Amino acid sequence: MKDATALPRSLLVLGGTSEIALATARRLIARRTRTVWLAGRPCVALENAAGSLRALGADVHTLAFDALDPESHEAVLGKVFAEGPVDLVLLAFGILGDQAHDERDPARAVQVARTNYTGAVSAGLVTGRALQNQGHGSLVVLSAAAAERARRTDFIYGSSKAGLDAFAQGLGDALHGTGAHVMVVRPGFVRTRRTAGRPRTPFATTPEAVATAIELGLRRGAETVWVPGGLRWVMAALRHTPRAVHRRLAP
Repeated sequence: MKDATALPRSLLVLGGTSEIALATARRLIARRTRTVWLAGRPCVALENAAGSLRALGADVHTLAFDALDPESHEAVLGKVFAEGPVDLVLLAFGILGDQAHDERDPARAVQVARTNYTGAVSAGLVTGRALQNQGHGSLVVLSAAAAERARRTDFIYGSSKAGLDAFAQGLGDALHGTGAHVMVVRPGFVRTRRTAGRPRTPFATTPEAVATAIELGLRRGAETVWVPGGLRWVMAALRHTPRAVHRRLAP
């Protein structure tokens, strides 16, 4: 039976303009969530996102947060937890980069890695410890199906997500038994504004579908969620495909 009490009353979003994160926030507000913190770089889009959630009846705050400034994470995120318990942290920031350009420009490639992995390690450790200290709460980490095996066409992004995925799994093991819980979400290609114009791949999904999967995963207390669910078996097969064969597969 689905348990509504598994859903959060308070939500901290790291990456407050993410379409997946906002779809998830809307869904959770419709269920149980009443307080939302949207953390991200100050911009019009962040304020507009906050306004759209306030219109749904939530008490919404914005927070200046920069994934690329890990030295600030403990102080910035600590302010949120000082206001009261946080039931759910959604780690949703990240960049796709542009493989064709980034592999010829190491500085741009490093920017992808710093955002998707280094920044997430810092934010994940800070929020994971805070959830542990309060004795309850979930950290949901948006990984990607690309984390399972790097492809020629996205190995910079894919490798950054592979590092994030491994980190999140390890953090979940470290927090097991403390009352804090980590759930890794691995969607396939998600149709959003930032992926517009990119070739679609099989098992493409939407922010709303990912939000639905996150809700169901929270209700079940899941540790790993694939979106769509069948992608799990496809990626398991690709993961064990001989490398010579994998090179010849369509990207």
